[in-house]
Amino acid sequence: QVQLVESGGGSVQPGGSLGLYCAASGNIASIDFMGWYRQAPGKEREFVAHVAGGGTTNYADSVKGRFTISRDHAKNTVSLQMHSLKPEDTAAYYCNVFQPLRGRNYWGQGTQVTVSS
Repeated sequence: QVQLVESGGGSVQPGGSLGLYCAASGNIASIDFMGWYRQAPGKEREFVAHVAGGGTTNYADSVKGRFTISRDHAKNTVSLQMHSLKPEDTAAYYCNVFQPLRGRNYWGQGTQVTVSS
């Protein structure tokens, strides 16, 4: 079992920056993926970014060049630094762990990011 606790988020004006942080506890393997998804009101949850066990990162096209994901294997944490935020980035952001060997997904409780003038 894996538990995820998120922090960060909040409200910011367009063009601003925010950081999200997620701490994982439980049975985390080094090969597991850690990342972030988001869900805006009335829309489906969508992929934002992840870090594979080997360190490879992948980003949604909509956030490339603006968001940076990082992972600390020793602490089982993953962070998302968001810059040049746009109103369309407004959503609930969810931390995710995907365990490829077990085929399991785990989710945090979500943290709100609001970009508005």
